[in-house]
Amino acid sequence: MIARRSLLGGLASIVAGLALPSPLGATPLAKVKELGVLRAAVYKDNRPWSWNDGGTLRGIDVDLARALAAALGVRADVVEFLAGEDLGDDLRNVVWRGGLLGFQPCDVMMHVPFDRKLQLDNDQVAIVAPYYREGFGAVCGNEQSDCEVPPPQFKGRRIAAELASIPDLYLLGGFGGVLRSDVIHFPTGYETIAAVGANKADVAVATQAQIEAALFDLKNPGIKRRKGPLQAIMSPGWDIALAVKENSRTLGDAIETLIAAMAADGRMAAIFGQYGVTWKPALAG
Repeated sequence: MIARRSLLGGLASIVAGLALPSPLGATPLAKVKELGVLRAAVYKDNRPWSWNDGGTLRGIDVDLARALAAALGVRADVVEFLAGEDLGDDLRNVVWRGGLLGFQPCDVMMHVPFDRKLQLDNDQVAIVAPYYREGFGAVCGNEQSDCEVPPPQFKGRRIAAELASIPDLYLLGGFGGVLRSDVIHFPTGYETIAAVGANKADVAVATQAQIEAALFDLKNPGIKRRKGPLQAIMSPGWDIALAVKENSRTLGDAIETLIAAMAADGRMAAIFGQYGVTWKPALAG
């Protein structure tokens, strides 16, 4: 489950300073081109960013990784991985060391918060190329006639959240815990939106991308999107970026150039639009 890590992203700031070079093996740009493949890692069950659809990997991050590989003139090898206990574990297992169960390190990891503290705490990687500005929002069903009320007024409604996510912590602990007994849990943020459409919940709190994608897919007029911000939410928003090995800076530099070009010529917006998500440029970008 990815959203539980979004608190780090909510503290996002421009990365400053360079980490010390690492002696670990890496796959710089020249090596990627020599091998003819870019190995990219995406999170498992992270719709609309990456998920397995009947044996086929789909999602924004999947398509973006493939587009980057094509622009580099190599083949994309996109693999999914299960989120660990924290982002440090993910960066270690996916980017610079490899997993204990034989997971091979990847050239690039998608969907990493562009966060100064995260970078400083993980000096074996470089966090590069922020490509989207994320945030939180809410939707309501027909039983909740006014979706714009302050969240404490959702008291008595079934409020859906992804288990162990930032929305979950917000609803359980915010406002003096008044909503704690009303929170119901689902495996992913996307599924919380679907639950409102299926009348299994009255309100759902999730990321903006999850909300937009679910509304696009379901096209259910019974789901109303909240227009205003959520009061007292932990994070006002955060930038999403990629990670490469610290001594693969040449690959990171090339990816930053490609991301900037894709943002400028509309390819980035087109990738997001296929999943119903409005592309919002990262503030750090």
